[in-house]
Amino acid sequence: MSEEAKTITIDDVEYIFDDMTDKAKTLVNHCASLEEQIQRVQFDLVQKSVGKGKFFEMLQEEIANPEQFEEVE
Repeated sequence: MSEEAKTITIDDVEYIFDDMTDKAKTLVNHCASLEEQIQRVQFDLVQKSVGKGKFFEMLQEEIANPEQFEEVE
């Protein structure tokens, strides 16, 4: 069973990962790691935005019932 070489495409040019210099391999790994982190942050941002929207909706419902508030004299 032969294993297919891992390739990286940069500017429409395919490179074989194992043929790259150690520095290039490290840079590829940094780029891949940062891409994963960006995707995680974007996912977290969506969760936080939805959560904020729900809390704001709950606040609107809460203040829509003025009898629940104490009057300030």
